[in-house]
Amino acid sequence: MAHTVAPANLSLARVGVRSGGWGRDEGGSWRDGGQGRMELFPIQLLFMVVLMNRYVLGPLLRRLKGRKFDRVDDTYLPRVAIVIPLFNEGEGIYHGVRSLLEQDYPSHLLQIVVVDDCSKDDSYAWALKAAEGNPNVIVMRNPENMGKRKGINRAVKAATDAEIIVSVDSDVIVDKAAVRQLVRRFVSPRIAAVGGRTYVTNRHQNWMTRMIEIKFHFAQEWLKDLERSFRQVMCLSGCLTAYRRHVLLELEPILEARAIAGIPIKYGEDRFLTRQIVKHDYETVYTLDAFCFTAAPSTLAGYFSQQLRWRRSNLVDLLGGLSHAWRLHPVVAVHYVSQLALLLSYPLVIVHNVLTGEFWDILAFHFLVIGLLGVIYRIETRHLPADRRVHGASFLPMALLMPVTYALFTPLALLTLDSGSWETRGSASAAPETSPVDSGGRFPPTHAGEGTTP
Repeated sequence: MAHTVAPANLSLARVGVRSGGWGRDEGGSWRDGGQGRMELFPIQLLFMVVLMNRYVLGPLLRRLKGRKFDRVDDTYLPRVAIVIPLFNEGEGIYHGVRSLLEQDYPSHLLQIVVVDDCSKDDSYAWALKAAEGNPNVIVMRNPENMGKRKGINRAVKAATDAEIIVSVDSDVIVDKAAVRQLVRRFVSPRIAAVGGRTYVTNRHQNWMTRMIEIKFHFAQEWLKDLERSFRQVMCLSGCLTAYRRHVLLELEPILEARAIAGIPIKYGEDRFLTRQIVKHDYETVYTLDAFCFTAAPSTLAGYFSQQLRWRRSNLVDLLGGLSHAWRLHPVVAVHYVSQLALLLSYPLVIVHNVLTGEFWDILAFHFLVIGLLGVIYRIETRHLPADRRVHGASFLPMALLMPVTYALFTPLALLTLDSGSWETRGSASAAPETSPVDSGGRFPPTHAGEGTTP
């Protein structure tokens, strides 16, 4: 799931002004007295473009389009294969599969395929347990650790009867109406992918999860509106996304060959796939009516690990997309390029404000803006039960974490773009001695639920 949420970037408008060149003031602090404002003006302009696109133009287009913004077709009922890439998830995969067995979709048109990427824990056994007594559930295991996308590709090639492939992360619980809601959005042959939203299950656990709950809210309720308006959503989360199978097969050679400096990379695969779909002149859409639930990081270490992984994904994808950004709708193209420029320049703004002694001023402005967004969140979620929302003030820690993560992780991500691990649940294990899929890559005639259970 690779979201780019930067409400705290609103601080760019608060860059200070000095005149006369660098030097120390009476208090001994370094000051940029001459060119700071003019040098940072392009960054301020980038900020304004991204801000207007995300918080003004996008929502405006959504309201202007009305029902056309999210069209549906209830007559379309294709055969669907739900593919779950699995790596070191443990018991969680059992509950995920059980939620998929309760889908409000004709069972004879639905198949569930779990692909274990040589987990080191008992994930494979839990997957087999979930498959017991359910002929619609298939459990397969890769002959070696291959990464999420290659594992999905194996399942896609094997699911020959399916027209739609729904990719679901192994750590999510899927709402029972999700598959039907995704399928309803394939209203045109050109629509190749439909993404759903994600809710935080542990939103009330601590300050971190409450903050992430609000961050997810803005990422999904606001930040995709502009791209949705032109059916060019540039990032559809692997938590819950449906694809046309023939498009995945068409793009398979590109997905299989993905590498940086000759090193295969396994992070950011969902974002990369979405961009390739758009690049090949297909449309991508997003709906809030299809959703799933997942646990958010509850510690700083977990949050920082997630942000570093997402930062790498964002940088690789945005940089890789520059060569064909001109093929996007002009409005989306401007937004796309502006996001990359802002992502790269924001650390410079932070350094500038530290050197000029204005960091505390910028931090105060962060808190002001984040507080305003917290108020907006409270207004928009006032109709929800108490257990489905958090206090708006829970977003305030983002005012400090945002500049820290941008200043530290953007440079670090640039230096580690060739990372080749899943990075989420440990390292790869050795290949298993046996696999429930035969050597030809075909599904066995019955499900693989007769294996060892936990």
